[in-house]
Amino acid sequence: MPLLLLIRHGENDYVKTGKMAGRIPGVHLNEKGQKQAQALGEALKDVPIKALYCSPLERAMETVAPIAESHKLTIQQEPDLMDTDIGKWQGKSWKVLRLMKVWKIVLHAPSRFRFPEGESFPECQTRIVNVLERAIKKHHKPQDVVVAVFHADPIKLAVAHFLGMPLDHFQRLSCDTGSLTALFVGESGANLIKLNQRPPFDFLPKNKGK
Repeated sequence: MPLLLLIRHGENDYVKTGKMAGRIPGVHLNEKGQKQAQALGEALKDVPIKALYCSPLERAMETVAPIAESHKLTIQQEPDLMDTDIGKWQGKSWKVLRLMKVWKIVLHAPSRFRFPEGESFPECQTRIVNVLERAIKKHHKPQDVVVAVFHADPIKLAVAHFLGMPLDHFQRLSCDTGSLTALFVGESGANLIKLNQRPPFDFLPKNKGK
């Protein structure tokens, strides 16, 4: 029953533009985001992490870097951990999108929604869960700790899946920048240990002898 640590990337300035970033390249951590990444690296330095998986988008890679450095681990880039493919909505203003009739579907029945020329929420959930299930299968010992650094909605969709929540309820979960969500996952189910936690952490296993 490995422990999954699902980490959302740190803060970036693109969100302050009021537009949806999606998979736009070149979105980097701002100063606060860099501090969040360093805080995560420091908080996890004594945790016996076995593997690091990460979305290839810059804001995620920059967040996982301090963790990789402190553990001398290779970052395994997973394209299927990328943010939701929001298609034609990428780069669009939140204010404009919220005025559209379909916004009610996004909020209240996301399982019924597909982004124009993008993916549906069920498709996003499936690809994320497939990555995590492969990691669970590979790192299956009870003491194994696996880190995955990616994005807010995909993290919430993963948590909803492992807890058996209806997809239409996934937005009831929270996932702030630079936060960690911890799940024990086994054959008989999953336990949510922590949700949307920021450092310091007092519940994680430490390397023996430290």
